[in-house]
Amino acid sequence: MPGTPAGPVSTRVILSAADIDRALTRIAHEILEANKGSEDLVLLGIPRRGYPLARRIAERIAATDPGFDPATGLGQLDVTMFRDDLRRNPARTPQPTRIPVAGLDGRTVVLVDDVLYSGRTVRAALDALVDLGRPRVVRLAVLVDRGHRELPIRADHVGKNLPTSSQEKVRVRLRETDPEPRPAEHADCVVIEAPAQAAGA
Repeated sequence: MPGTPAGPVSTRVILSAADIDRALTRIAHEILEANKGSEDLVLLGIPRRGYPLARRIAERIAATDPGFDPATGLGQLDVTMFRDDLRRNPARTPQPTRIPVAGLDGRTVVLVDDVLYSGRTVRAALDALVDLGRPRVVRLAVLVDRGHRELPIRADHVGKNLPTSSQEKVRVRLRETDPEPRPAEHADCVVIEAPAQAAGA
């Protein structure tokens, strides 16, 4: 897999389950503040891990603002067929796109993803949105911004800014998508994998 360290790998936990909970709660409040409430708000998670993160943010928004209903304000946006690396990664499996019944026209759409890196996934998401409606505004929320942008894309809501080297791999592990056994405090976690030699340098 491109970007996966070869040889011995050193793994460091950067965010624990509690850290992720706090970050998502803060992002939920930031979204409400930026939107001045929950009116016409839609969260669209980008598979795979962006959707469960969007669902958790939606639950927090609903707990703060009872006017927000996750059933009508939460969806999933698959960007597979809009990516510019399909020739290099043809094995990507499309996931279903689910848009709220009220649609996206005139609404505030917050795209949610786990890691912001080159910006190419977000560019694909913006292209996908063109086929689905015309939102009033589109914002971006990510759990981790690791830098190394290749396109002029910036997140509006960030759980953690995480400076990394290009040799490192940032992995988000969530209960919903990564059910392998882990300690309870790391049931959800963000880790950095790096070549062992680089990590010890």
